[in-house]
Amino acid sequence: QVQLVESGGGSVQAGGSLDLACLASGYTHTLGTMGWYRQIPGQQRELVARIFNDGTTDYADSVKGRFIISKDKAKNTLSLQMKSLKPEDSGVYYCRAHINIVFGGGQYWGQGTQVTVSS
Repeated sequence: QVQLVESGGGSVQAGGSLDLACLASGYTHTLGTMGWYRQIPGQQRELVARIFNDGTTDYADSVKGRFIISKDKAKNTLSLQMKSLKPEDSGVYYCRAHINIVFGGGQYWGQGTQVTVSS
C-alpha cells in the first residue's frame, strides 16, 4: 500500500507562482513513474507533468517552460513548481504514482489539491 498526500494548492493571480508537493508513504520502494494531473469539472484528468525513474521528465505542451517537476527520493516527495500561472491552469491537481511492475504494477492517486488562478 502507498499513500499520497498533496499540499500547496491555493489561489493566485495570473502571473503568480505556486509550488505543489506530494508526500508518499507506505511501500515507497515500489514506486515507479510519478506525475501530476489536472482535472476541471466535467472533464477527464489530464497529464500535466511526469517524471520517470531515470529522472526523465515529460510535460504537457501548455506548461512547458513554466512548470518544473522534481522528485526527492530521500524525502519521498514529488514536487511541481508552477510559474507564470494562467487562468487555464486552474483545476484540481492530483498526484499519481505507478508501482513498478516487478512489485505487481498498479497505481495510486492522491486526494487532490485545488489551484485557482484568477485573471
